[in-house]
Amino acid sequence: MSDSPIGVFDSGVGGLSVLNALRAELPHERFVYFADTAHAPYGERSEAYVAERTRAVARHLIDRHGIKALVVACNTATAAAIHLLRADHPALPLVGVEPALKPAVARSRTRHIAVLATRGTLASRKFEALQASLADQARFSLVPCDGLASAIEAADAPSIAALCARYTGDAGDFGDADGQIDTLVLGCTHYPFVAAELRRHTGESVHFIDTGAPVAQQTRRLLTAAARLADGEGKVELLTSGVAPQLDAAAARWLVGPAAPASLALPIASAAV
Repeated sequence: MSDSPIGVFDSGVGGLSVLNALRAELPHERFVYFADTAHAPYGERSEAYVAERTRAVARHLIDRHGIKALVVACNTATAAAIHLLRADHPALPLVGVEPALKPAVARSRTRHIAVLATRGTLASRKFEALQASLADQARFSLVPCDGLASAIEAADAPSIAALCARYTGDAGDFGDADGQIDTLVLGCTHYPFVAAELRRHTGESVHFIDTGAPVAQQTRRLLTAAARLADGEGKVELLTSGVAPQLDAAAARWLVGPAAPASLALPIASAAV
């Protein structure tokens, strides 16, 4: 099992930000990255739909690629289906992502935190429970960012600029004075790719929090505990349910280090929920 690849899955290219952190933490591992672009954006789909797709892609990565662990590098998919995956595959090391509210609370001085995420993530029961557990420790301004992940997928610079301006404005007043927002949670794995654009509207003093490094560290811990760490040459294989050249272009733009050219996965039927 130590020579088998790690599966990394997202609705599109956003999970490449997590893959970067994984490769930095685990340079000797093989990774299979699956972008379910043909069925994106997940953040604007129903929870049942996202759960079906997540289970189907996980089954494909296990059956066709023999993965030894799975990283669900999508906040919306984690919220909708990580519990189902744990029930479906109890022996498989699984790592999900969620908006990093706990690290944000630990970092914030003003105790006012903004969370940018998809509508699906913010509406999920998993996120609601996480926020409720921290309600007495900070004030959270939640902003559903419709269209931002899709604009990042398309590398649509004018739309990205307009949406970043809109959603940071919706969040409130940024700064380090009492009552201002001093910490911003990037609650979708796509959003680190537009951090510079967001920073134009928040100012340099605001702390940005994402989940890449903690996810990579947790993946290492699970593989170590299972005695599945590799010691070979690190490689990346890219798969997509959409258009392969689109994923190749995104990888060339955002992925650190080389990857094999993307290939189109065979049609994957959704699982029954």
